[in-house]
Amino acid sequence: QVRLVESGGGLVHPGGSLRLSCAASGTIFSIAGMGWYRQAPGKQRELVAAITSGGSTRYADSVKGRFTISRDNAENTVYLQMNSLKPEDTAVYYCHTYVGGYWGQGTQVTVSS
Repeated sequence: QVRLVESGGGLVHPGGSLRLSCAASGTIFSIAGMGWYRQAPGKQRELVAAITSGGSTRYADSVKGRFTISRDNAENTVYLQMNSLKPEDTAVYYCHTYVGGYWGQGTQVTVSS
C-alpha cells in the first residue's frame, strides 16, 4: 500500500508563489513516475506536470515557464513550485503515482485578490 500526503496549498494573490509537497510512503517511490494533477470546480481533472524516476519532466502548456516539478528520492517527496500564479490556477491539486495508480487526498490552491 502506498500513501500520498500533499501539503503546501493555500490562498495567494495573483502573481504570488506556492510550493506544494507530496510525501509518499512505501517502497515504490524511487522507481515511480509521479504527477501533479488539478481539478477546478465543474472541470475535469487535468495533468499539470509529471516527472519520471530519472528526472525527465513534462508540463501542461498553461503552466510552462511558471511551474517546476522536482523530486527528492531520498525523502520520498515530489514538489511543485508554482510561480506567477493566476486566478485560473485555482483548483484542488493532487499527487499521483504512475506505478500502482495511487492518488493523494488533494490540497486546495486559491489564487485571488
